[in-house]
Amino acid sequence: MTTTRDTNQPRFAPGTFTPAPGRGGLGRMLLAHARLETAMTLRHGEQILLTLLIPIALLVGLSVLDILPMRDLGSTAKVDWVTPRILALAVMSSAFTGQAIALGFDRRYGVLKRLSATALPRWLLVAGRVLAALVVVALQVVVLGVLAALLGWSPSGAGLLYGVLLLVAGTLSFGALGVLLGGSLRAEAVLALANVVWFVLLLAGGILLAPASLPGVAGDLVALLPSGALAEGLRAALVDGAFEWQPLAVLLAWAAGAAALAAKTTRLT
Repeated sequence: MTTTRDTNQPRFAPGTFTPAPGRGGLGRMLLAHARLETAMTLRHGEQILLTLLIPIALLVGLSVLDILPMRDLGSTAKVDWVTPRILALAVMSSAFTGQAIALGFDRRYGVLKRLSATALPRWLLVAGRVLAALVVVALQVVVLGVLAALLGWSPSGAGLLYGVLLLVAGTLSFGALGVLLGGSLRAEAVLALANVVWFVLLLAGGILLAPASLPGVAGDLVALLPSGALAEGLRAALVDGAFEWQPLAVLLAWAAGAAALAAKTTRLT
């Protein structure tokens, strides 16, 4: 008499073979991927220039030298007015420009195509990059915050928690825009366009010039950009200790819209 084996039961008892092949836990894969992305960002010379050296130079230069128009400052100390805007610049540099360029060249060299053939789900590839961007932003905030404190920065304690929330929302917003740009165009086009957008937003996107100082409806439009919303929201939180909903709502709207569009347009090659 023959017996049939239950196909739902494994042929061999667990632990028969060592090592036991199989997909790892999602949490471990996410942390490993985020750690790899963070390490690749921090050891890349051009990324360090973009994410740290330029913001540090601007923070020191704008805080020490008489460059900014005094009518924009009011009674606020220069370093107090400059620091929130440089933090916004740092987020834009790492989450948008750095992520877009890295993604564009990863697609060009077939990195994403090879990773997609592994056990890593596609959503985890994106989540790992976002988590790495948050880690890089946290490092930027620590370095720039310590330097600003040495220059005399005294942020409002009442707005620190809201400032952290804005930094997270800004990272998600610019990160989604970076994926949208880096996942849809050729690497050379991404490199050129990402740097052009960085300069435009720095000069006319509400970072160096407050939206209120721009003429006519230009100020209202700049306040609706992620750069203007993040810079003004951080200024209100860290200088005035105020909680304003509009900057947070603008950042979340950009994050949702860019993420939805990126999900449809991002390509592996």
